[in-house]
Amino acid sequence: MPNNIRDRFRDFRNRGSDPNQAQQLQTELLDESKLDSSYLILIVSSCAIATFGLLSNSTAVIIGAMIIAPLMLPIRGLAFGALAGNIILFRCGITSLVLGSLLAIAIAYCLGLLVGISSFGSEVLARGKPTLLDLGIAVAAGGISGYAKVEPKISGSLAGTAIAVALMPPICVIGLGLSQANWSLSLGATLLYLTNLLGITLSCMLTFLVAGYTSLVRAKKPLMWTLGFTAVLLIPLGFSFGELVRQAQLETSLRRALLNRTVTFQRVQLLTSEINWLTSPPEVRLSVRAKDPVTPKQVRLLEEFVEREMGQRFTLIFEVGQIEEVLRED
Repeated sequence: MPNNIRDRFRDFRNRGSDPNQAQQLQTELLDESKLDSSYLILIVSSCAIATFGLLSNSTAVIIGAMIIAPLMLPIRGLAFGALAGNIILFRCGITSLVLGSLLAIAIAYCLGLLVGISSFGSEVLARGKPTLLDLGIAVAAGGISGYAKVEPKISGSLAGTAIAVALMPPICVIGLGLSQANWSLSLGATLLYLTNLLGITLSCMLTFLVAGYTSLVRAKKPLMWTLGFTAVLLIPLGFSFGELVRQAQLETSLRRALLNRTVTFQRVQLLTSEINWLTSPPEVRLSVRAKDPVTPKQVRLLEEFVEREMGQRFTLIFEVGQIEEVLRED
């Protein structure tokens, strides 16, 4: 078994050493990266489906847009073009990617204005707060995409589905945010889009390099540039990831307080929690269900408990839904 795995890796490593196979790959990537009518039709249809899915907060509809996956084609082209020094392929890929992205943003913006929904659902808001986890998803998706291109046994649709998960929905969220002048949402979605783009590109480059389609000497400069741009994104992504961890810790402390530690909160059920880290101290809005009213004294006791647990002050705001037991009349 080890010898079999070693032989397969050696075969994969030597794929790019065949000039005919390398030329064939470049020809296929150039054809995939062209800005033609088929590509534009895929962009329009994928963007429309994804935007309507985001507006209706429907995960199933968004997955339908992911299957179309038009943006993964030029990304692989520009990644290989940059890696191998093929200026024509790189220029073709970057042109198709930029124009396709701008077209998708414009479509999502127009649909957002046309529908006129006052508030977005969780599917939209979730793509406005990228973290390091999203970078990990992008790197994994890029590796699948590159491997699927150089391995004939792997279907291209497998890579397309993985890439579209990370690319089209954030672009649509950028347009939807602009339609409501929600700059923070659009900036967050832009950061997610750039994170996924660089992560996918970097991973594709490494896959093509391992497959032997270019030398390390030639690939060193584009790899260093891609790594540098990706490293810049680690700062905001790390900050967002820290907030995510702290929010999870805070919610755990709150649930423990409501369920176990504080006797007065034993009849309160925590439904959801939302934290605004921009205020000082951070503001936590808790949606709960209770049979009895929540008093200001109970809120103060819980704030003191959370401060001891987290080492930081928080302002707690309860949104209480009263529970009333109704029985049939005798």
